[in-house]
Amino acid sequence: MRLLLVHPSALMYSEIFLRLEPLGLERVAGAAREAGHEVRVVDLQVLTVRALAQEVRSFRPEAVGIGLNYLANIPEALDISHAVKREVPGCFVFLGGHSVSFVADDVLEQSRGAVDAVLRGEGEPAVVSLLEALRDGGGVEGVPGAVTTGGRGPAPVMLHSIDSPMPARDLMRHRRKYFIGELDPCASIEFTRGCPWDCSFCSAWTFYGRSYRKASPEAAGHEMASIKEPNVFIVDDVAFIRPEHGHAIADELERRKIRKRYYLETRADVLLRNEEVFQRWAKLGLSYMFLGMEAIDAEGLDLYRKRVSPDDNFRALERARALGIDVAINLIVDPAWDEERFRVVREFALAVPEIVHLTVMTPYPGTEIWHTEARRLTTRDYRLFDIQHAVVPTTLPLDVFYRELVRTQAVINRKHLGLRTAFGALRVLGGNLSRGQTNFASMLWKFNRVYNPDRQMADHRRAVRYELPLPPQSAAAADIGDRRRLYVHTRPAAGRASERVTGKAAGPAPAEAAPEAGTV
Repeated sequence: MRLLLVHPSALMYSEIFLRLEPLGLERVAGAAREAGHEVRVVDLQVLTVRALAQEVRSFRPEAVGIGLNYLANIPEALDISHAVKREVPGCFVFLGGHSVSFVADDVLEQSRGAVDAVLRGEGEPAVVSLLEALRDGGGVEGVPGAVTTGGRGPAPVMLHSIDSPMPARDLMRHRRKYFIGELDPCASIEFTRGCPWDCSFCSAWTFYGRSYRKASPEAAGHEMASIKEPNVFIVDDVAFIRPEHGHAIADELERRKIRKRYYLETRADVLLRNEEVFQRWAKLGLSYMFLGMEAIDAEGLDLYRKRVSPDDNFRALERARALGIDVAINLIVDPAWDEERFRVVREFALAVPEIVHLTVMTPYPGTEIWHTEARRLTTRDYRLFDIQHAVVPTTLPLDVFYRELVRTQAVINRKHLGLRTAFGALRVLGGNLSRGQTNFASMLWKFNRVYNPDRQMADHRRAVRYELPLPPQSAAAADIGDRRRLYVHTRPAAGRASERVTGKAAGPAPAEAAPEAGTV
């Protein structure tokens, strides 16, 4: 079958700081191609809607899959679905991905017939089963993870091993457009999948059912050797939970004489517990690390159930500095903050050498705070669920909240992306520009255009056509009972590539970012 896969356009945050290759969609494309289908991919982060329309007209796909890892892209995906149906009326249109897995029935209804199915769960096994059913002329109701107007199919299936399929990177046009900070260009790779922690604001653990799977060192080395870019972002929710796994991959990269620069995400307690593996990777080229501190005080850490202390976070920063790794910190902005709290955060951000990023606390379907905060929503416009807008009541008037948020972000921006930093980064800039790479250079001047309170307030005044559904009244309670009811995947994969990690403070474990790899 002719399959066209589509990644929606970039969100607000991605307009400046990063633009990552759609690794999950590449893996889904790889799975479909291995099953004998003709596959093309359009990434609207780097291509235009006009280019997508031309692809649809020329390719005449029999099936179109749109990846929805982010709620904010749902209205765009529904518009694309309607456009595809108008151009190719017989085309089977389906949605998949992390975020849409939690709101599948509602989005299907909102599509008004433009979407034929939503695939919940991991995309690689689901897309192969879906296309097989379509090719054989049968219904898709029996496809694991499929949701149609006729009902739900069997539970989503998890991969037993994440060693395959290989991402179809060759299908991506304009690969030079992918970057993260000064790592320009930058590819992405996945060493592990799943998160055994259970942070209240995160849906990674509910999506994967708290399972945790590792790629074999041989498969990781083989894939890394196939990557042409000099820089690689390791997309694992938490890197190197198991130090022996990190060492084994390092052995494989050394054996293959692979040398690149790396960016990864991890937790403070994992860094402190497994410092030797991070030290080894620093010698291999680990240059940047993202630490999700989320809060600078014990009260905030308890609120988000991070299972670490402020002392652990600050000790981890000291260790990373000693290893020569540049660190970016994330702090979650509570809509309850007042002007004094913003001032304290600004002082903290200016007092530490690390880059500090701010994200607004947002209740997402699939998280525990969705069930405790959803009834307080001040808006249900999907497009505002991008961690840069406030969607629950703010203590400050909303315009003042955005003024303080942008003021704090601007102070941090001047510290790290201002003229002083630009002069300090001339060697990096010169090297990138000499290779025709302009992503990092252009981001230095975009901040004021992208981040401003007037734009954010205007976003709240846009006409709303698609709204996020509220959870049933019975589910929107502080005590949600059996938390396994939140899971998309109810069981971990079998076999030696899968394992359970308790996620308790004394156990080895964790993660917080929404997954990208392995979803449509």
